[in-house]
Amino acid sequence: MTTPAQLSTGLRTFAAEDPGDWSSLVAFARAADDAGVDRLVLSDHVVFGENLEAYGDPANGGSRGGKQPTGPDGAWLDPITTIAHLTAVTSRVRFGTNILIAALRRPVVLAKMAATIDVLSNGRLDIGVGVGWQREEYEAAGLSFEGRGRLLNHTIEVCQALWRDQTASYESGELSFSHIHQMPKPRQPGGVPIWVSGTVNARSMERLAAYGSGWIPWGDDAADVVGGIARMRAALSDLGRDPAGVGVVGTLTPVRQDDNRLDLPGTMAAVPRLREAGVTDFRIALAGPSEPAALTEYLGEVVAAFRSAGA
Repeated sequence: MTTPAQLSTGLRTFAAEDPGDWSSLVAFARAADDAGVDRLVLSDHVVFGENLEAYGDPANGGSRGGKQPTGPDGAWLDPITTIAHLTAVTSRVRFGTNILIAALRRPVVLAKMAATIDVLSNGRLDIGVGVGWQREEYEAAGLSFEGRGRLLNHTIEVCQALWRDQTASYESGELSFSHIHQMPKPRQPGGVPIWVSGTVNARSMERLAAYGSGWIPWGDDAADVVGGIARMRAALSDLGRDPAGVGVVGTLTPVRQDDNRLDLPGTMAAVPRLREAGVTDFRIALAGPSEPAALTEYLGEVVAAFRSAGA
């Protein structure tokens, strides 16, 4: 069965300087909920060091030529607690992280927090995860930057065991427990869906094959998402995982008119090609009027154009 295509956009939960008032974040989430946007995604950083140039270095896990949107003293809201707040003022839009540096959290606590949000939101949570790029963030948490891949796998394994098993047991080099109960379980069968971010490399593909409901391409594979999907599918097949049911994030690049307004037909022209390649979650950067009714109308027009594009 073909996975339905979804339209998603990021919530700007960070700022170069503390805005003091974050009410526009709530207004945008409510408007997106009313307009029919499928998913809102939030970024994550816990702390910053001062070596922000590392974000642009793929050797560190960064994106080639990328630049952080704030300085080290930028204001960043925690995505999990922000999602908990926003699910309380919305009714249908899904929320996800893009991405959560999950290894920085204690797995048993993250599992409880995510399950709680999923239950109270009636199953509207996705968790996108990645290893991150910033050494200082791991060091400030007392964790190994070099071991971050295994730490992420460990975090997912513990969460999924607690979400899945009525009486959970777990054994690894990092942790051992047995006959552990954690209730309530998430509303979604099997637990909160995990979307794995990364390039097509051995470790991230093994992670996706073992734990992932979806893939968030990164770096060169995000830039060439059509080729990246083909490489990802081949890698999963080699690992014994059927890639047919794996969701994929792809970016819709906004096309602008001469007056800088969004050219909806031009922007959505890429949808059929990306859909044919296997994209299921179409991410687009959206802004709009500040007045709530006008914002809802604007987002509704974007959603209608997306649906009309054959998604």
